[in-house]
Amino acid sequence: MIAATQLRVGMTILYNGEPYRVVSVQHITPGNWRGMVQTKMKGLKTGATVENRFRSEDKIEKAHMEQHEMEYLYSSGTDYYFMNTENYEQITLGADELGDNVYYLTPNIRFMVDFYEGRPVGIEPPQVVELTVTETAPNLKGATATNSLKPATLETGIVVNVPAFIEVGEKIRVDTSEGKYLERAK
Repeated sequence: MIAATQLRVGMTILYNGEPYRVVSVQHITPGNWRGMVQTKMKGLKTGATVENRFRSEDKIEKAHMEQHEMEYLYSSGTDYYFMNTENYEQITLGADELGDNVYYLTPNIRFMVDFYEGRPVGIEPPQVVELTVTETAPNLKGATATNSLKPATLETGIVVNVPAFIEVGEKIRVDTSEGKYLERAK
């Protein structure tokens, strides 16, 4: 059990007996009232988003998750297939379970897959992925500064803002937690 004030984004907790991943946390201390912790959570079984306000003194149970490193193999429609790198078992996750993480799936990339009670419920992508730019505005002559940005579509369909000097066909590094351009891939 942890105190509500110890909640952090990315933690998995049990709320009403079901596992939820914390999406956002805000500590509120209104004047002379008691402090509160406003959270937004996503249900790992249902995918539903729930907002809840905990009192500072509330005790919350952390969900015990198993994690296995798995390699993304391929997709078929809205199903995505992963293989356990230790025992070669394959599992299938739907697009609704993966959420925005589908934009970071490229063949042979490795993810940590979360299991709750033996059932896969979600994935944690690596902090940084390398993706190829498939579409963007033409390079502006003399554009070397990184302060002018333009939208670029990457190989998985995600659109990120990149510096003006990035061209089609270049590999870039993307931060998966914020979906932002970091740098050119080497």
